[in-house]
Amino acid sequence: MKVFLETYGCQMNEYDSELVRAILKKENYEFVPDERHADIVMLNTCAIREHAHRKVFGRVHSIHHARNGKPVMIGILGCMATNLRQEIFEDRSMKIDFIAGPDSYKRLPGLIREAAGEGDKPFDVTLSEFETYEDVYPSRKQGINAWIAVMRGCNNFCTFCVVPYTRGRERSRPVANVVEEACRLADEGFKQVTLLGQNVNSYRHENADFADLMEAVSRVDGIERVRFTSPHPKDFPDKFLELMADNPKICKHIHIPLQAGNDRVLDLMDRTYTKEEYLGLVDKMRRRIPDVVLSTDIIAGFPTETDAEFEDTLDVLRRVQFDFAFTFKYSERKGTIASRKFPDDVPEEKKTGRVMRLNELQKEITYQKNRAHIGEVHTILLEPAMGPNPEGRFVGRTDGNKLVLLPLGAFRAGQMLKVRVTDATPHALRGRPAEV
Repeated sequence: MKVFLETYGCQMNEYDSELVRAILKKENYEFVPDERHADIVMLNTCAIREHAHRKVFGRVHSIHHARNGKPVMIGILGCMATNLRQEIFEDRSMKIDFIAGPDSYKRLPGLIREAAGEGDKPFDVTLSEFETYEDVYPSRKQGINAWIAVMRGCNNFCTFCVVPYTRGRERSRPVANVVEEACRLADEGFKQVTLLGQNVNSYRHENADFADLMEAVSRVDGIERVRFTSPHPKDFPDKFLELMADNPKICKHIHIPLQAGNDRVLDLMDRTYTKEEYLGLVDKMRRRIPDVVLSTDIIAGFPTETDAEFEDTLDVLRRVQFDFAFTFKYSERKGTIASRKFPDDVPEEKKTGRVMRLNELQKEITYQKNRAHIGEVHTILLEPAMGPNPEGRFVGRTDGNKLVLLPLGAFRAGQMLKVRVTDATPHALRGRPAEV
């Protein structure tokens, strides 16, 4: 049977789709690039992004419409499958044939066979305490960077987040198993790996912590760079920062989600740190790794957040001077603690205004931070340009994950190239090969 797989959401979902491909290819399913030629369409969904369920519901209807009556089996996978299973099945217009949660992908061949028969539509959204898919090697497209999920689930229970309810508790893969995957990737030509987890720096397996894992992966011949996402500010011990500072393969970029800059709001979010503790951690990072590039996530308009409390978040942006930031309006998620305890009482227009202020401030900070690189020489890892690229055929990223646009030249994907930065915008650097 022919399968079309579409992925929504985060890098973990992208990795999960690679697992799904591997599992089904082993059972002789064929993947096709066009839904019109598929017997089965699977949507690997996200429950975190705003209005994600509406988009998926609309997508299901559009698939049926495009088929013009030609039969097709549709499956919903991923986080939304876990979080909204009842709604999906109760909506008769959805015409869904099967559902599989993030820990149930090994059951997909059986679910598909059941869905082809008569009777109730099958589903499996069981959350496992043990499943890490360490015995499945993902089916990837060739490239420069590969994602490796080193752990699954989350134990933090931030009040705005649905992940613990859709992906279960934390469990980690053995170090040797992750290193084996990195070795196979190096043999296939990948130059960079990014270690993934919902709270990746809380990784622990037996006596090994995340610093031990990062060091072990960095020793793999052929892997030039090691990155990681997404961490939590509570899990940055000195041991880990020392490793980042001293190991040239571990990239000097830390994504350190802030979410809010006010202590009362942070407490409502159950983030386990205060504004000053967060700023103290940033100071420690910069003392140990002076050239570290910092990025963050921010939620504007969390329930009951006042104008004065939002100003505390702007104050953190000014004081930290992040290199870039991802900003979001608070959006209630079914099943979270916040949805049960706090009214979503910040008006939508106020949320929008706060995001605009965050973006305006961060754009100017990013521009000045990028301008400061002009004249510097950086080593970049070249990758094929994605989409229209009038600047040149290749782009690359610095150790700090900043995008560099290159003029046309005899470059190749995967090449490590020294470039001199010649110009900068709020979105990217421009450079040319440095003179030897």
